Amino acid sequence: MTTIEVDGRRIEVPSGFSVKEALEKLGYNITLHPSDKGLFMPCQVGGCWACALKIDGEARPACTAQVQEGMRIRTAAPMGTPRRMVAGFMGHKTGGVGTPWWLESGLGFIEAVCFTSGCNLCCPQCQNWRYAFMDVGEPLTPEEAAERMTETKKECGVERIAISGGECTLNRPWLVSFIRLLREQNPIARIHVDTNGTILTEDYIDELVGAGMTDIGIDLKALRTSTFMEMTGLLDEGLATKYLQTAWEAVKYLHDSHPQVFLGIGIPFNEDLISIAEIQEMAERIVSIDPWIQVCVLDYRPEFRRSDLVRPSHWEMLEVHYILRDCGLQSVVCQTERGKIGPAGRLLG
Repeated sequence: MTTIEVDGRRIEVPSGFSVKEALEKLGYNITLHPSDKGLFMPCQVGGCWACALKIDGEARPACTAQVQEGMRIRTAAPMGTPRRMVAGFMGHKTGGVGTPWWLESGLGFIEAVCFTSGCNLCCPQCQNWRYAFMDVGEPLTPEEAAERMTETKKECGVERIAISGGECTLNRPWLVSFIRLLREQNPIARIHVDTNGTILTEDYIDELVGAGMTDIGIDLKALRTSTFMEMTGLLDEGLATKYLQTAWEAVKYLHDSHPQVFLGIGIPFNEDLISIAEIQEMAERIVSIDPWIQVCVLDYRPEFRRSDLVRPSHWEMLEVHYILRDCGLQSVVCQTERGKIGPAGRLLG
């Protein structure tokens, strides 16, 4: 056993526990959605640092810090400047779900992008699993990340900045500060957030827009909770329902309350994961919000733990394109093995 001190109380916990596990054993409520009361610890891999606590006087992520004899932990102490793991500062030639389709020309970089580590989902077919499930990168402050991102943008010769992951929204103070600094340093740049939308509450969206976000891509993985759970690897139906509802509500709120923000939606397609019928239902719900919202259909391919998946063919994706157009969507883009199919049904770039 190991003796530690938590908020002034000395207790014994099993040796080898993480600080998060010790806090759970002591009865602290650990939450995975920011609307729930408790200590928000969403990624579990030390990537997002949303769970950072004062541990022996320094900010450290509770989910990965191991308990040590005599360790002192403060759960409500001021944290100072936030940090999170960030990597992959580079140029991006294809953009993401929240990149306007007409910018893709195949002739150079569209955006400068960085990737934040950690995710609150456990998608077995994740295409960015190295960022989602590992603490890749360096623990950067918003100031450090903004300086590096601004330099990358200059090197790429673009006026678009994308923040991806992993899931970039998990550490709210960090992201809001990062975007605000990017806006100050890059007054005419478009700032694009790539997200699963699962924790994007209305007040969080307002704060991001106020900080300087101009574009957003929300990856809506399903319409039905059962599909969402299979797609994301979540086992808690209540949490999955809350995540899915939050993401769909975020789309509606962004459209209605912030029409100046470019909104793109990503929906997945692979018949081993989601049916054509559910894809159609998703399209119909999007049409009820606005048929002109850009919808990018992602052809889910063999990745990570789902090496058994067969990537949909170009012709299957073209068929999905026409099905969604028949549902009333006016701006459909489909990712395929040959490139992206644009709204007119032809390859882009």
